[in-house]
Amino acid sequence: MPYELKTAVIGCGRLGSIHTRVYTEIPHLQLVGICDTDAVKAEQLAQTHHTQAFTDYEALIPKADIVSVATPTNTHFEIAKFAIMNRKHVLVEKPITNDLRQARQLIRLARKFNVTLQVGHVERFNSAFVATQKIAQHPRFIECHRLSPFPNRSLDIGVVFDLMIHDLDIILGLIPSRITHIDAVGVSVLTPFEDIANVRLHFRNGCIANLTASRISDEVMRKIRIFLKDMYISLDYQAQEASAYKKEGNAIIKIAIPIEKEEPIKKEIESFTVCVRNHRRPVVSGVEAYEALKLATKITRAIRRRARHHKIS
Repeated sequence: MPYELKTAVIGCGRLGSIHTRVYTEIPHLQLVGICDTDAVKAEQLAQTHHTQAFTDYEALIPKADIVSVATPTNTHFEIAKFAIMNRKHVLVEKPITNDLRQARQLIRLARKFNVTLQVGHVERFNSAFVATQKIAQHPRFIECHRLSPFPNRSLDIGVVFDLMIHDLDIILGLIPSRITHIDAVGVSVLTPFEDIANVRLHFRNGCIANLTASRISDEVMRKIRIFLKDMYISLDYQAQEASAYKKEGNAIIKIAIPIEKEEPIKKEIESFTVCVRNHRRPVVSGVEAYEALKLATKITRAIRRRARHHKIS
């Protein structure tokens, strides 16, 4: 029988609330507390899940074995660093940080203190992606659309770090080749950061990926299409559905891909706890998260350079 792990959640927003619920649903986990700077929010969530509320993460983290960090991105580093240096296993929501130097430091610290560091790139655990990943070999062209209404959260970062980074992580996992050129454009509408962005990535092996992300849409869309040599795959992350399209004679045949739908965040957290118990490398360790952050940083800089150039012109 697996031993009991004591869990804690830092941040009681939308994602933190989900982490809190999931920790109460997985066997052999004990939720020892949740933390938020908003004492009322923390207390309400704590009462719902029969645990203790904290407003100081430094008081809660020593009580736990594993910690979820679901706070604004600009606080990820200080909280995750404190947890790691206290020898706690950490699942930090994406992006790992908003700074490459800080991300590297977290990776080094996790190695030094021999703890598991996993980053919440949750689409890796989406049932539709898991089912299609096995057949999406050697893509030639990839197209991604990730659209959402204005979130009133994650407003300390732009849409590339907030939404597009999910697809960047997926693409880097699908295309085993170096990026040779980035063409990016973004527009600030409701925040000081880009709220809508489009990027075209050129890879050395000839593959091209075109990504669009928006947080000012009136609809929600989470889709990717992967074009291979003799077929293409259409995947809807939100619906957890996917189909393959193949040519037969002069016709295109649609083939439904069988998928057993499951809650991605629950699968992610279950995987995290298995990695902790068995000392395994996470599906998305700090290294993979760093690569996604590095690419997101390059795209953001390209967007800003383009904006400055047009402003000067």
